Amino acid sequence: MIKKILVFLLIVLVIMQFFRPKKNINLSASSNNIATVYQTPEEVKDLLKVGCNDCHSSNTRYPWYAEVQPVALWLRNHINDGKEEINFDEFATYNLRRQYRKMEEVIKQVKEGEMPLNSYTWIHKDAIFTPEQKQKIISWAEGIRSQMEQKYPKDSLIRKK
Repeated sequence: MIKKILVFLLIVLVIMQFFRPKKNINLSASSNNIATVYQTPEEVKDLLKVGCNDCHSSNTRYPWYAEVQPVALWLRNHINDGKEEINFDEFATYNLRRQYRKMEEVIKQVKEGEMPLNSYTWIHKDAIFTPEQKQKIISWAEGIRSQMEQKYPKDSLIRKK
């Protein structure tokens, strides 16, 4: 009985290899990228590329294991969830309140060490940010929020309850 179950599972895994989710790869630069509307220093761009953009942009760098099912499906869902939260390549399309709120979330999650996710940094060791690198991202996001506050009334930026 156990042998039949194992054979069945092996057959299912082999069949799964023929079904590939669409990859999150867009090689052209996005005109809606956050860096097109807010000044983003090169060092911050580099940090975003290493620790954020695989899940929070329209262009993911896929590791070798992304070719193996069901891992590819899991990664695709993870990337979709990340892009739903914030997509730096679509940031300029967000309304002002959402932009403001997303920068607030970036600050909070980087400060608290929630981003990048531990499951991501296990494999992507270069995405483990030093305190100085975290502070650069936080300062950048705070600067964007300050620009918004100077340009627009703060009550128009904060979600009314």
